[in-house]
Amino acid sequence: MRLDHVGRYQIIDELGRGAMGVVYKARDPLLNRTVAIKTVDLTLTHEEAESFEQRFYREAKSAGSLNHVNIVTIYDVGKTEDVAYIAMELLEGRSLRQILDSGAVLPPNKVADIAAQVADGLAFAHKHDTVHRDIKPANIMVLDSGTVKITDFGIALLPRGSRTVDGAVFGSPKYISPEQVVGHHVDRRCDIFSLGAVLYEMLTGLPPFDADDLNAILYKVINETPLPPTSRNRGIPPVFDRIVAKALAKNPEDRYQSAQEMASGLRQFLQIESPRDEREVPRAPEQRMGRQAGATRYQRGDAAADSAPERDGPQTPEAVGNAGFWRRRNMLLVAVPAALIVVVGAWSLARKRGSEQHAAKIAKSAEPPFVAAPKSEPVERAAPVDPTLPPARPAPGIKESSLPKPMGRLSLAVTPWGVVYVDGRRRGISPPLTEIKLAPGKHIVEIRNTTFRPYRQVIDLSGEASVKIKHKFR
Repeated sequence: MRLDHVGRYQIIDELGRGAMGVVYKARDPLLNRTVAIKTVDLTLTHEEAESFEQRFYREAKSAGSLNHVNIVTIYDVGKTEDVAYIAMELLEGRSLRQILDSGAVLPPNKVADIAAQVADGLAFAHKHDTVHRDIKPANIMVLDSGTVKITDFGIALLPRGSRTVDGAVFGSPKYISPEQVVGHHVDRRCDIFSLGAVLYEMLTGLPPFDADDLNAILYKVINETPLPPTSRNRGIPPVFDRIVAKALAKNPEDRYQSAQEMASGLRQFLQIESPRDEREVPRAPEQRMGRQAGATRYQRGDAAADSAPERDGPQTPEAVGNAGFWRRRNMLLVAVPAALIVVVGAWSLARKRGSEQHAAKIAKSAEPPFVAAPKSEPVERAAPVDPTLPPARPAPGIKESSLPKPMGRLSLAVTPWGVVYVDGRRRGISPPLTEIKLAPGKHIVEIRNTTFRPYRQVIDLSGEASVKIKHKFR
């Protein structure tokens, strides 16, 4: 029978069904906002009901205090008749389970980004003494904006038939950690194991532990090491073999000891794989504007440098070294023929006149072309520029005044958190982000938190000046 209300919430539509209950789209008449209502079916004895209520409200309260960009925001919890419910923010997107079931093949950098965002959310929860215990694709939402949200904190502790065996709280069998299976103490590292299993499935399309029945799956979780991801998908970088192996270690002491450590490992790959899109580092305007800015940074009147190949992109120290080579080559193409002409002319004149003394004078006059070329290009300037290091002094062809201007600093103090955008470009989440280096000039800074209205401010940086933005979302 269709529900019209759950508690004070007016049901609008049904969003989905799961093993534990139904998820509805609903309206909160008190605050006049649209929310998602997750219901949990209760078929319990009187003793179980009392134990459930204590545990349910304790876990819901703990999860409701987690205000983080990668964790779904919980607004309210309650119980009506035989149904417990949680009211949370309504998310526009798809679950990772839906994405994987659609047959979509995620590129490695997207896989790493999703896993890193989940690890960020887990790190925040673990810092506040909350362990999820049931990380799986169905509990990971990928929003249309690209932001990833973890859902169902605390749900893993709710009683569900035979989920509890010898005091062990079970998550989903294919993603559960070995210590959960055998009933040992569970801490934050069980979430790291589960995230490793999810990462494995994103990379290969297959869960690391799979079998025909529950007992066989749990046996593999405890005893078997899955094949490396690259053996099932040769199109992914080998670095994922190391990350997955560390996350899926049977012994918790051998795993990543924190979710933040795992997130760092994933972002190291992202920085190498796609530095222009993923690195949270400031860039000078010359680097963003390409050839046009490069023309202002390097002397456009240098004909020799302009004759060098590959002039369509922004100039780099390596390009500067190449330009020096082409200048020397062009100078030699001019100086050598000129010198030969002078020498041949001197030799012919000496032979014609028969005067060795006059020939010596002519030969002496031939010296300047050979001396002039080395003087205009000293040997030490011919040394190649190391492309990996910035020059200690201005490179050949660069004026001191055309070097990048000193960078200004934007300091941030955001409470509780916010996604920081500068001139429309995402720069990171604060905290932990506390400072951004920016080129001098005016910039539009916008800070977003999914629960509040965005905050926007225009700043004007000059030279090495520092501007601080302190904002608390209310």
